[in-house]
Amino acid sequence: MIGHQRGMTLLEVMVALLIFAVTGTAIMKAAGEHLNGVGQIEEVTLATWVANNRLAQMKLTSKWPPKNNEKGSMEMADRTWYWQQSVLKTNDDDLRSVSVTVGLSSDYENTVTTVTTFVAKPTDAGPD
Repeated sequence: MIGHQRGMTLLEVMVALLIFAVTGTAIMKAAGEHLNGVGQIEEVTLATWVANNRLAQMKLTSKWPPKNNEKGSMEMADRTWYWQQSVLKTNDDDLRSVSVTVGLSSDYENTVTTVTTFVAKPTDAGPD
């Protein structure tokens, strides 16, 4: 009795290669989207730090009321970030809403993030 050797046919090999190709493409697409998302998270995090640094600088100057439409730039993570500050009056005369918008373009067109805080009018701390 002669034993039959059973191997894979060409069609079975082609189907297996197709399955591997589709799976590999899906994995590469998912990895690319993940890396893109990580880049966006990094950008938003750095822009938020720039905005928070600007708000801290503004609070340290103790000018009342804070300047509206002030613009500037800041270096962070080997990039130049451009910020724009806007101040809105609130119902309370001793309180202002300050928003700092941050982006990577000097024309302030494309923003990455905006951080808003409230600033109270400084009180004159006289002797007790």
